[in-house]
Amino acid sequence: MNPSPQEILMAVVLFAWILFLTGLLTKKIYEFMVVKGLDHGVAVYYNRKIIHILAGGLVAFIAPICFESPLIPLIFAMCLGVIIYIPHKTGKLLYWFQVPENMYEVHFCIMWGVGLAAGWMLTGNPWFGALPIIFMSIGDAVTGLVRNMMFRRRTKSWWGNLAMAITTIPLGAAILGIPGSLAALASSIIEHYEFGVIDDNITVPLTALLLLIISTYFLGL
Repeated sequence: MNPSPQEILMAVVLFAWILFLTGLLTKKIYEFMVVKGLDHGVAVYYNRKIIHILAGGLVAFIAPICFESPLIPLIFAMCLGVIIYIPHKTGKLLYWFQVPENMYEVHFCIMWGVGLAAGWMLTGNPWFGALPIIFMSIGDAVTGLVRNMMFRRRTKSWWGNLAMAITTIPLGAAILGIPGSLAALASSIIEHYEFGVIDDNITVPLTALLLLIISTYFLGL
């Protein structure tokens, strides 16, 4: 299916928004937080979660409404992944949201595109692609914001996972009913764990998609 001019225009607008958010707006937010006395690491972590919500989450909501297929979102997500990877490769990090110890934001871009495309193409329902990405973007951001406020550092806490469940279960139920709520619950639990280089940007959408498919197509919920 050839993309329509409207789809291309929407993709360009969203891409420009993400570049503005990551390249300028969050830099200004970082500077504001540091002036207000926040430590560098705390400000960086807040910015990463802001990007999760205002880039990943927002566009995941828009994609099923404005695009006829996941092709264009997938291409643009891969392009963003490359753009975000380059500062790590060159050593010139975008210090207001990137850290030298990991490239999880690159994983985020890749999983955003692949997860959206996989769920959409496997089922023919765009929300099977978008909802796991919403959990990854907004749900994981909620956990991070709660943990950052409580501990002032990157750590895991069940309080954050509880906040994620409270946020994502109603979203999942509203969009895909019981399967959506079950996927949200499972994602909120699995987010607590990391397996080496396999971080929650990978485990959350994969878990959500698996639960959506099993509960819908095998259990008939």
